[in-house]
Amino acid sequence: MRRNNLLKLAMGCVLAVASTFASGDASSAQPPRQVTPTGGGIAGVYGTQRADQAEFLSTSDAIKSAAVSGSPTLIWETLEHGEKIECLDCIPVVAPLLYSSNAKNREIAAWWLRRRIFGVFGTGEVYDQTVQALQTSSDPLRRSYAAYALGEFLAAPGVAACASAVVSDGDARVRAAAASALGRLNDDGGGALGQALSDSDPTVKLAALASAGRINSFSSVAALSALTNDSTPEVRRRSIEILDALNVADALAPVSAAAQNDADARVRAVACHALGTFGNPSALSILQNLSQNDPDVFVRDQATIAMRRL
Repeated sequence: MRRNNLLKLAMGCVLAVASTFASGDASSAQPPRQVTPTGGGIAGVYGTQRADQAEFLSTSDAIKSAAVSGSPTLIWETLEHGEKIECLDCIPVVAPLLYSSNAKNREIAAWWLRRRIFGVFGTGEVYDQTVQALQTSSDPLRRSYAAYALGEFLAAPGVAACASAVVSDGDARVRAAAASALGRLNDDGGGALGQALSDSDPTVKLAALASAGRINSFSSVAALSALTNDSTPEVRRRSIEILDALNVADALAPVSAAAQNDADARVRAVACHALGTFGNPSALSILQNLSQNDPDVFVRDQATIAMRRL
């Protein structure tokens, strides 16, 4: 009986609420808000959105003023909000930022410039000037900044210029920058990245390794494997990480040797992880031994995890 009464009460509440909504005062209903943009200015882009809630667009004068201000925060904000602003007069003011000592200034300048329809990619214009700076400038720092800019421009003609710099420039900073640019351009430069892996300078090798791990196709696997014996621990570690990421199972022998013999615990740890990725059961005994006897606890843990992946 009590259950029936509770059920009736609940049904009564539901019906009362429904009746309230159904019998609401039609005169109080608001018409749908018009959101289709009409007219010019803010309304033409954002409809009836309040002006203080809309994204602001940088003016040409604001872009030119910010570019010479020296303030990275202002430069970044102004150029980002000026992505679609066509301003030919702004280009020669923004272009020098490609050679700014501030890396963020260089990045946002290249980002903004590569979005221009006119004034950047024509003969003798900014892009052409950047290629020439990489090829002919007597200042190695300027050449390195030009290489980074070519990477950020994401345009195919920069591949040949950067590939040439990787193998022939006399300054390691330029070679490293060009190797990094090839990664941004998603190209190995016709084998230039592979050559960079045998560079005498570790910073160039590290830049080439980073790019090898990000491009769609990298074929210089033998050069990667050779770096597992490099004199610089960071180079050895990164080379094994790239072999791991690319799942180069043919590198089982050098990676196994690194797991067992490398003096650096971080290198041994990443080698254990790579052996797990390769999935070759022949590495099981090596990993078992490392899981029990390596002096570093992290290496032992990595070996244990890798065994479970075989």
